[in-house]
Amino acid sequence: MSVIDILFRVDEICKKYEKYDVEKQRSTNASPDDAFARLYTSFDSQIDLALQKAEMAARETNRAAAVAMKAEVRRLKARLLEEVPKLQKLALKKVKGISQEELAIRNDIVLALPERIQAIPDGTNDTSAAKSRVRGGLSSSKIITIDSDGPVRSVSDSFFQQSEESSQFRNEYEMRKIKQDQGLDIISEGLDTLKNLAHDMNEELDRQVPLVDEIETKVDKATYDLKNTNVRLKETITKVRSTQNFCIDIILLFVILGIASYLYNILQ
Repeated sequence: MSVIDILFRVDEICKKYEKYDVEKQRSTNASPDDAFARLYTSFDSQIDLALQKAEMAARETNRAAAVAMKAEVRRLKARLLEEVPKLQKLALKKVKGISQEELAIRNDIVLALPERIQAIPDGTNDTSAAKSRVRGGLSSSKIITIDSDGPVRSVSDSFFQQSEESSQFRNEYEMRKIKQDQGLDIISEGLDTLKNLAHDMNEELDRQVPLVDEIETKVDKATYDLKNTNVRLKETITKVRSTQNFCIDIILLFVILGIASYLYNILQ
């Protein structure tokens, strides 16, 4: 059975018998103005969430997904560690219905929180350190020191050290980011080229607009002139036909008169 399984079994047993925990029942039935109880409950839920994510990361077969989950666990741990001073100030604050002994117990609980948070496996702490923290042993060097005023004194560098998996995942992320940036740069250059072409085309069209208007004007004028020419040509042809018919009529008249004169002379 792994350390994570042991933690979950212990947590399930604690939840099953928590109704018999007098101190917890007092904390639950405390004054609604007890900000410490609300914040500590939030701490508990966040720690449970971090443990669940750590277990999921341990069971994850995809290395990239496991590294991402461990990074999320580290961020959650860092956020919880930042909130510890605030919780310690609330633990020292007097609340109606809470005795001095209970306040001292609260302070002890808060002092133990950093070790409890650091015990959550996140890929940076090794297995032996995690086991020793789960069993309740104290580490040779404290990771965080908190005084009665609440501020964080020191943080060891081991918390911020990168594991081999996280370093590999970060390198892969950086390479993909560089390739993505290069692709985006190429797309940006192409878009800039298309933008310049569209701008040039718009300028050329703007320059061609007067020419097109002039051509349309000339075409309209030519159409009008052609129409007038056709009308005049039609009138001219009509006149020519009328003149030809008149000439033919006169010629026929003279021919008829000649024939009549010839017949008249013969008959006499």
